[in-house]
Amino acid sequence: MSVQLEATLAMKGFAKVIVVLSRDAVATADIGSITDELEDCFVVPDTNQQQGLADADFAFRVSASLSAHETKPAPRMRIYPNLGLALGVVDAKGASRIADSRVATDIVEVPIISLIRPVSVQPGRLTLRPSWGIRRLKVDQLWNAGLNGDGVVVGHLDTGIDGTHEALADAIDEFAEFDLFGDRVEGAIAWDSGNHGTHTAGTIVGRPTNSAFGVAPGAKVASGMVIEGGQVVDRILAGMEWIASKGVRVLSMSLGLRGFTPDFQVIVNALRNASILPVIAVGNEYANSSRSPGNYGNVLSVGAMDDDEFVADFSSSDIFNRTDDPLVPDIVAPGVGILSCIPGDRYRKMNGTSMATPHIAGLVALLLQAKSDASVDELELAIQKSCTRPDTMPHARANRGVPDAVEALFYLTGRRL
Repeated sequence: MSVQLEATLAMKGFAKVIVVLSRDAVATADIGSITDELEDCFVVPDTNQQQGLADADFAFRVSASLSAHETKPAPRMRIYPNLGLALGVVDAKGASRIADSRVATDIVEVPIISLIRPVSVQPGRLTLRPSWGIRRLKVDQLWNAGLNGDGVVVGHLDTGIDGTHEALADAIDEFAEFDLFGDRVEGAIAWDSGNHGTHTAGTIVGRPTNSAFGVAPGAKVASGMVIEGGQVVDRILAGMEWIASKGVRVLSMSLGLRGFTPDFQVIVNALRNASILPVIAVGNEYANSSRSPGNYGNVLSVGAMDDDEFVADFSSSDIFNRTDDPLVPDIVAPGVGILSCIPGDRYRKMNGTSMATPHIAGLVALLLQAKSDASVDELELAIQKSCTRPDTMPHARANRGVPDAVEALFYLTGRRL
């Protein structure tokens, strides 16, 4: 049990936690038996305790859907078998019992995370030429070799996606909206509670209209609406569980908690254990800053560059006292003046590490088409080895530098174009 969790329990008497389940227990035991062992360790907060939980109303919660007004009682606990995690509220006695349980290996306090919003939004005009980000990463050369992401599904957890947009026609494998319990909203159509999700999805899989800005225009997204409206961790875990159940191999996320906190580490570990490569934005808070989990050693963290070969001034970068991957971000990608779609058949240019991250998720999709059995480590290493760092980019800001799609293909498959 972490010092932070112990302090919260001592101060408040309860805390919302994530429990890491034993991999052996998940593999050999049915969910019912795990529930039987753990359920009594969790509590349903009373009215006064509800007010003390930073991001929750545990007695009753309203659906994330703007059109839904139903309320329902909160569950005592949730289990995510594909991730090997459980979620709920505990008091000190329950936390101690979980720590001693044979089916649990760790218990951490839930972090409070938020969307990494664009630094700026400008009008966007379609052009016949592929976007500068496509050309800078040499993605168009992979297209010419027949690689467009066909047959690959990319996980996309964001504010949602406009399923009616002309650039996203036939680009959605499946859409899932999660309410404030983390329950899937039955029959939800693909929609976006803002603009962010449609823009990032367009960079991953946007179909050519009068322009080409989608890195993997033959791939599809499994898009989950998990941000905006509260209960972010409940919804993100539900979205990740859904993504993992679909066998998705890469997940694009532009969210995090400012600064470094180890509490999200158990979630990232669960993704890697499920053979999913987490591609995460490092943050938009300038140098000497970063966001968790984008600053973890076992994610592919992405910063932003402009088309003049400079790291964007807003792009976060940080260094940590660890031997494994001490400098973040791992790489940088186009993140300034990025044209993509927004709801209503419209287009905008945005700046942010949120715009750089889906470029890399799309590149992973192209590589997976070329080698469908590639491991998470192989995909990550191929992209990292392909990087070069221009003289205009300090090491402390860009780390390995900018990926080269052609070289990444070679490092993954041995194939030269």
